[in-house]
Amino acid sequence: MTTQNHAVRPPLTERRRLSVNITPIERACRIVLGAAAVVAAIALLTGAGSAVAVILEVLLAAAGLDLVVTGALGHCPLYQKLGFVPSSIRSQP
Repeated sequence: MTTQNHAVRPPLTERRRLSVNITPIERACRIVLGAAAVVAAIALLTGAGSAVAVILEVLLAAAGLDLVVTGALGHCPLYQKLGFVPSSIRSQP
């Protein structure tokens, strides 16, 4: 008989929330630019002529979606990995 170790996840109420590490202005800019990138990628995909063009346009859409999501959540995983927190947010509790 084998026993399996399953990682026990804490309940939703005990999970740590993502900290906000993006300023409000940057959040708005990320959402606007990300949405524009997604719209542009969709428009370009309709007339894509080669496989390379399709790949680049899909990457543009993915980058746009990343900007929209990080802007909406207010948390950038790359900023967290680099340890970067804007000074205007550092002073907040």
